[in-house]
Amino acid sequence: MNHSIKDKPIVWSVAGSDCSGLAGQVADIRAIEALGAHPCMITTAVTAQNSRKVLAINPLNEEQIRSQFNALKEDLPASVIKVGLLPTLDAINALKDFLKEYHGKLIVDPVMISSSGAQLMDQAAQEAFKTLFDKIDLLTPNIPELELLTQRKIKKLQDIEFAVDDILSAGVKAVLVKGGHANEDFCADYFCSDAVSEVSESFWLINDRLHNDNTRGTGCVLAASIASAWSLNYSLKDAVVIGKMQINQAIENGYRIGKGKGPLKPLSWPAKQDYMPRLTKNLHTEFYNFPNCGEEPLGLYPVVDRAQWLERLLPLGVTTIQLRVKDLEGDELEQEIVNAISIAEKYSARLFINDYWQIAIKHQAYGVHLGQEDSDDADIAAIAKAGLRLGVSTHCYYEVARAHAIQPSYLACGPVYHTDSKQMPWIPHGVENLSYWKSTMSEYPWVAIGGIDMQKITEVAHTGVSGIAMISAITHAEQPELAAQQMIELINKHTLQ
Repeated sequence: MNHSIKDKPIVWSVAGSDCSGLAGQVADIRAIEALGAHPCMITTAVTAQNSRKVLAINPLNEEQIRSQFNALKEDLPASVIKVGLLPTLDAINALKDFLKEYHGKLIVDPVMISSSGAQLMDQAAQEAFKTLFDKIDLLTPNIPELELLTQRKIKKLQDIEFAVDDILSAGVKAVLVKGGHANEDFCADYFCSDAVSEVSESFWLINDRLHNDNTRGTGCVLAASIASAWSLNYSLKDAVVIGKMQINQAIENGYRIGKGKGPLKPLSWPAKQDYMPRLTKNLHTEFYNFPNCGEEPLGLYPVVDRAQWLERLLPLGVTTIQLRVKDLEGDELEQEIVNAISIAEKYSARLFINDYWQIAIKHQAYGVHLGQEDSDDADIAAIAKAGLRLGVSTHCYYEVARAHAIQPSYLACGPVYHTDSKQMPWIPHGVENLSYWKSTMSEYPWVAIGGIDMQKITEVAHTGVSGIAMISAITHAEQPELAAQQMIELINKHTLQ
């Protein structure tokens, strides 16, 4: 993604050093730098460990830790703080004292048990740890740590939801439970936030399990990656998805060194479809697979509000069009959709009905287009069963991950530029980020939408998208047919995909 170097944010890692370079602050540094933030270290312990075992923790005392906070806060203040190992009461007290004057974002990875089974927090620290809960914006336990914190036994993945409710009730604003310890063919992470945080909702992030034994530092890399993405002003939901993508990239590139398990290796901003998780509201691993739209690119893709526009535009060579009606209802709405379907069939055009999926199914339309809000209420299974194509709007990482779970016929990215056609809270993507999505989620046809006019068609077409959607640039033109013809001619000079 396109991020300005001059605005490089600072992320603090409050954690233990690992002399083997496999986990702890070394892993944090790799993850933070890979996503474009600057890492600062506050060391809580100097651990003696290798690829097989932890030999010693060697915690720093409260004054040693406090001095590091004091050094950084006056010169290199944090956008986000990621906390890992807090081995003693001294470490917790130093952190609590600093948090009295810190008003930024705080992510805590509760490093309590090593992968080899060693206890990493003394008993006093474990008891005091919960006093931090009301300061934590995101807690990222694995399943053994969740069991230890809640005194609940997690026997199946659904038990995670009840345990997370306990954590939220104790004051933590949001929780992401890492599902890597579950004995499943897939990996499912569970996110949930309370009613007063940035987002009040829950979801699962699901991936096929990646097979690589070299996974030291998984928790460190995930929490540090989320912190980095959050520091770059992504929403928490987006940052969690980016963190999951980064983990998948790092696992894929993990390498063997020493006699035990080697480390993860985060490389750079994740940009591969295999890294993208599928985001679902409920835990399930059966996903839809909608029909494709054929080999011919979607091309110029007008979005119109009346069937009469099809009679004006389809004879010109438009092969894909969307009917988006916002001011009709009842029989009048249904008749408008029926008329549009009839006209589209006459010209063998690909007609997508915006939102009204029940009517589209009833009258066997070619396809349906859903916005993110519309997909909450739509019966996706019914649309798939009817054999209709499906297009889904996306604006951010969270929405792409959500659409990826549906596996629609195409994905729409917008707004590419500023637009007045629809009020949206999203910052325009620009062609750089449009290109990123086209290359990252490369198995999907992409439709560009938002603020595109004749002057911008060429640079949009160069991204290789399958379709270029137009609303006001056609329907508000002085001569709509002429404008559409000129756009078709310009688009045909480029290779769409």
